[in-house]
Amino acid sequence: MSNSAFIHPTAVVDEGALLGDDVKVWHFCHVMPEARIGTGSSLGQNCFVAEGVEIGEGCKIQNNVSLYQGVTLGDNVFLGPSCVFTNVINPRSKVVRRDAYAPTRIGDGASVGANATILCGVTVGRGGFVGAGAVVLRDVKDFAIVVGNPAVQNGWMSAHGCRLEFVGGRGVCEESGEEYELKVDQSGEEYVVAL
Repeated sequence: MSNSAFIHPTAVVDEGALLGDDVKVWHFCHVMPEARIGTGSSLGQNCFVAEGVEIGEGCKIQNNVSLYQGVTLGDNVFLGPSCVFTNVINPRSKVVRRDAYAPTRIGDGASVGANATILCGVTVGRGGFVGAGAVVLRDVKDFAIVVGNPAVQNGWMSAHGCRLEFVGGRGVCEESGEEYELKVDQSGEEYVVAL
């Protein structure tokens, strides 16, 4: 554990958890052994991080978020208050399925809104944006915006957090000036790449 990590007196960080420099663990959190939290990340009040969970650098995890085994966050991920992750697709109280945890990955720079639910086994791509309250049942493309229950794509968003409009296949973030290209793969699916 890093000597520069801040751990609130009410938080419990189990021996064997790995915390990078400048990590902040706020009130009533629990971080289990073998969890890894990258430099500069923060856990708001009442968060839980299970054994083996990996959190990248610069992540902001708001209050009341539980990250279960199988969840991996890239760098600079934002998780809104009370968003929900699962780790078993078909849970039953009587049936032990600890060997069936489905991996869930949230890509670099992605955001998950307050009260959204992410089904286990899903990948939210780099820069993906999940709207508040959305229920995500399938993968989210890089830079895609998804909203609703079940979540459906509703456009594209820049890494800076601005909706992208494409003209002639090119889009520009109105705040950062970063450029993006809208492409189509062999199956006819659209996708976006940062230039």
